[in-house]
Amino acid sequence: QVHVVESGGDSVQPGGSLRLSCVVSGITLNNYCLGWFRQAPGKEREGVASINNDGETDYAHSVQGRFSISQDSAKKTVYLQMNSLKPEDSAMYYCAADQGPGASWNCDTRYDEHDSWGQGTQVTVSS
Repeated sequence: QVHVVESGGDSVQPGGSLRLSCVVSGITLNNYCLGWFRQAPGKEREGVASINNDGETDYAHSVQGRFSISQDSAKKTVYLQMNSLKPEDSAMYYCAADQGPGASWNCDTRYDEHDSWGQGTQVTVSS
């Protein structure tokens, strides 16, 4: 069973940076999709960034050029580097994982059929 645990959320001022980490365990197939999602109070959950086993990435328009997703296979960790943070980036951020050829092929920020989700880590951007 795939298990994910996020960390790294914090309170920062506008313009600041944070790096979120997600340790992923239990992936047994060569094909997978890892994603970062966020949900602010009163808003729907949205996909922020995704990466698959081939290293193909996708970003929400709202974060392009500011956020970067990466993975360290040896550490079984996926990262979300967030720069130039804005108050509207404030949300609970979730890591999600799914495996299988379909997950890898369809992996982008619109794909939300991940089997495994973390508990979330809070990011607050405020002056």
